[in-house]
Amino acid sequence: MSGVLESGALESGALESEALESATAELAPGVVIPLVGLGTWPMTGEEAADAVDRAIGNGYRHIDTAENYGNEEAVGEGIRRSGIARGDLFLTTKFNRQWHGRTGVHEAFGAATRRLGTEYLDLFLVHWPNPAQGRFVEAAEGLIELTQEGLIRCWGVSNFKPAHLRELQAAGLETPINQVQIDPETRQPDQLAFHREHGIFTAAYSPLGRSGRFLSNPAVTGPAEVYGKMPAQVVLRWQVQSGRAAIPKSADDRRQRENLDVFGFALTGAEMAGIDALDTGAPPRLDSDEFGH
Repeated sequence: MSGVLESGALESGALESEALESATAELAPGVVIPLVGLGTWPMTGEEAADAVDRAIGNGYRHIDTAENYGNEEAVGEGIRRSGIARGDLFLTTKFNRQWHGRTGVHEAFGAATRRLGTEYLDLFLVHWPNPAQGRFVEAAEGLIELTQEGLIRCWGVSNFKPAHLRELQAAGLETPINQVQIDPETRQPDQLAFHREHGIFTAAYSPLGRSGRFLSNPAVTGPAEVYGKMPAQVVLRWQVQSGRAAIPKSADDRRQRENLDVFGFALTGAEMAGIDALDTGAPPRLDSDEFGH
């Protein structure tokens, strides 16, 4: 992946041009994903449409939604209100287990694009593996067909554990991206190591966590004071500097702008390690071997 750094890659005190990398990464040839996107769950209706419209006005070029969020129509409305050219926006959505299978994925695509009001998707994800159903490999094969047909620019998965990803590999499928829960207290180092080993790009959902406890930890507040940033900006900087995309949700103009403003400074190796050390070893909130929709 171009333009991203691994955690700990910076020397202490370094603010070199290499560290202040591009705000994008390349998922596939010609497919560039902005590293900070707007998460839209659990917003629906007018709240979601308004938040998307304002986010685009505030500079966002990556919007993330899903069938299960129940807000694809509202997200599409927000995009239309913004007046942005479709080609200037990176749009991600995800589909539910009822569509797993090659034919079902094509149906899911048609339904998603109708709700969103677009002819194509930049990224289409299997939302949960649902291993008991046993059809996520077929779902991935259907996504590859959509890519070959030019209907989606890139495919990927969400909430897939290494065991699920190995099943895709056994079928000859190399996964471009996996969207998973990553925050300083739920760092999932084994998951991330598997991604690095196999060239799978990571997108972090709930990148600022739910409780916000770690935002008051000195490992976060210390760098925030040094760089004149908010604690949330430091954590988002940690995410993108670790080589991940981050998808924070916000409907507030100030926070939306702050969440994008994480590319003008770089954390030192010691600061990155300090945030890494906040990991509690806790698993994701939901076990993807048992939960799914």
